[in-house]
Amino acid sequence: MFTGLVSAVGTVKSARAADGGRTLVISAPWRGLALGESVAVDGACLTVTRRLTGAFAVHVVATSLERTAFGNYRTGRRVNLERALRAGDRLGGHLVQGHVDGVGRIRRIARQSDALLLDITVPRAVAEASIPLGSITVDGVSLTVNALKGRRVVQVSLIPFTLQHTTLGDRRVGDEVHLEGDTIGKYVAACLARRRELT
Repeated sequence: MFTGLVSAVGTVKSARAADGGRTLVISAPWRGLALGESVAVDGACLTVTRRLTGAFAVHVVATSLERTAFGNYRTGRRVNLERALRAGDRLGGHLVQGHVDGVGRIRRIARQSDALLLDITVPRAVAEASIPLGSITVDGVSLTVNALKGRRVVQVSLIPFTLQHTTLGDRRVGDEVHLEGDTIGKYVAACLARRRELT
């Protein structure tokens, strides 16, 4: 479980196909990472398979490649990182599972005063779980839904701190982003759909 509060920005040092999936080596400033530890990489919960000096390795399995953009990650790409939530930690963002629901695409970027507005085309599952002022995770960053700009377009607002401490300031129109819908919203949507099936 995560909070969507990015604690470090790392860089992909290498990315290669391996065992039907993809192995990424990512630089990180942390000490004490354990083998088997969960780390959210751009919002996707991945397992540390190897520890290196100033870096760690993860293996992205084929099923994760199908629902993420990791297949396109190359050496030099910056990524948002978060270690798993510990019992007793402050929940400053929202409950994030690290289960990417799909890939969205940035369709518009606009400046509004000191904030940056991103309009993102989202998959249906994310649209169904999104409401104004609800939560959404974009590349591992906990954000508030600023507005719904269409049936499948979610708008988020990025403050200067977020732009300075995550990779979202790197994103451009047309870029893909990992999305996770609000956990509570997903449960509500799934329960309502199931209820309709049973009646």
